[in-house]
Amino acid sequence: MRQRACPFGPLACNRVAFLSDQLPAWLFPKNRFPLAADMLYGDGMSRFSTLRAPVEARQEIKKSRFLAHAGPVGSEAEAKAFIASHADATAGHNCWAWRIGQNYRFSDDGEPGGTAGKPILQAIDGQALDRVAVLVSRWFGGTLLGSGGLIRAYGGTAALGLRGAETLPLIETVAARLECGFGELTLLQSRLGAVAGVELAAPLFHAQGVTLAITLPKTTADTLARMVTDLTSGRSTLKFDEP
Repeated sequence: MRQRACPFGPLACNRVAFLSDQLPAWLFPKNRFPLAADMLYGDGMSRFSTLRAPVEARQEIKKSRFLAHAGPVGSEAEAKAFIASHADATAGHNCWAWRIGQNYRFSDDGEPGGTAGKPILQAIDGQALDRVAVLVSRWFGGTLLGSGGLIRAYGGTAALGLRGAETLPLIETVAARLECGFGELTLLQSRLGAVAGVELAAPLFHAQGVTLAITLPKTTADTLARMVTDLTSGRSTLKFDEP
């Protein structure tokens, strides 16, 4: 099991070299790996996506059965819980990988080093996915696959599930606090809550009025701040947390 943080971003070119000679080209289309400096579009939209819901895929290779489970995760704890909940005690190996931003881990679970966990991680990166965990279980069928065969089997089974999965784009967000009067709360909650990507926490009432924690897309931050000011004639403000 390994953990490293890549200083160049999740799809830096040195990630690609491992698979380029090991896995079939159809898993990784040409020009699939942009440079780290290009990871965000100018509008703040990430080129990465996450899974909308858990998916699975299975295949049989020389009588060995491979079953992949993949799902969205938001933290290391969620990734561990996902892996633990889908690991099968009857399988000979439960190999896995997860990525959350620049943090990732993978495990070969007894397979030869570099033949299982790393190909699974590369399958995640090959589909430009983030905040995703993948577990691939193997039931041995009596025929040795060799290192190259294992790499293709584990990476291919993971990719088989991920390629057809429904995804959601990841959006860069910022945190803010809304300070408003009691009489303005309902209007502001209604207007802000109608904006895509805005998440509102429960309001905190105090003697001076109301404080509301908000998470919103970075690209709409300035526009929403002006909207709050205009709707309340300057009586309410949207204050952004320090990065």
